[in-house]
Amino acid sequence: MRVVDTHFHWFPRSHFETMAARASHPRTERVGDGYRYLYNEGRGFIPLPAVWFDLDHGLATAAAATGDSTTVVCTTGVLAGMLDQMPAAEALDEAYAYNEEIAAAQRRHPGRFFGTAAVPLQDTETALKVLDHAVGSLDLRGVNLPSMIGSETVDAARLEPFYARVAELGVPLIVHPTDLAFNEVLTGYADGIQRSLGRLLDSSVTVLRLIFSGILERHPSLRVVQTHAGGLLPYQAGRIDKNARIEGLPSLPSHYLRRIFVDTVAPQSLTIRTALEYYGADQILYGTDHPCWSPSAAVSVLDESALSEEVRTKIYSTNAESVFRLD
Repeated sequence: MRVVDTHFHWFPRSHFETMAARASHPRTERVGDGYRYLYNEGRGFIPLPAVWFDLDHGLATAAAATGDSTTVVCTTGVLAGMLDQMPAAEALDEAYAYNEEIAAAQRRHPGRFFGTAAVPLQDTETALKVLDHAVGSLDLRGVNLPSMIGSETVDAARLEPFYARVAELGVPLIVHPTDLAFNEVLTGYADGIQRSLGRLLDSSVTVLRLIFSGILERHPSLRVVQTHAGGLLPYQAGRIDKNARIEGLPSLPSHYLRRIFVDTVAPQSLTIRTALEYYGADQILYGTDHPCWSPSAAVSVLDESALSEEVRTKIYSTNAESVFRLD
């Protein structure tokens, strides 16, 4: 059985070096052998050490946990949305460069590494151009969706052609926290509130906007992957149905929510079992969040969840092969 890790992070150094040359935000700065990403007038992520830029180490770590047949799907993670803070023309050039680097890694590691696209969304025509190049020319297998597009949200009406094209291309949207929203009320405690709860709120609000706006209703073939076992949503689905009476939405929000694919990046077997009960075994994807979390720990949590062999095969392998078209 081929194991597919759908939540894996690796960043090309070339992108960080290019961003370090920028005089304004967003930009990066060197910190030892790694980098720190700065955005929104100097706020930024914790420094990323060298392991984030070492793909060989990442692939070896993944294989050590689940075997040499392990395949990884690489996403932009918290960097989704960084390009949207740049002028559109500059963002276009950097998106092309970033996606080319990801595609080059995919070619160097056929069958073991698959990449997903960074698409700047501040200009719709630019987004469509980058999207078509990333999927049609570079063969990347997904599209990363940020929580915010500058000061806009992901349900902006002008983005309808973008969602229609993603659905037409048959690649999934990947919703991962970005740290770009809710910062004002989540600061302090060594970022403990933001990293523990704020990131789940970030991705959960993004998914709700896709539902409440009718985007998932209008594009029934559009596939969405939400990280971290669905964030906050499966635990409050009943409350969402009770309180969110959306005019023009023909079904309850939970009808669309159950279409979402979620991964197993949740360090608690209770969370995995809850996600399985709510979404169903066909919607769950194995993920490790490397290097934020240990692949061996991710496997241990699944072992503790008492999965049947049929469910294990779906989670570890066949669901992801279908969602990301790895066959």
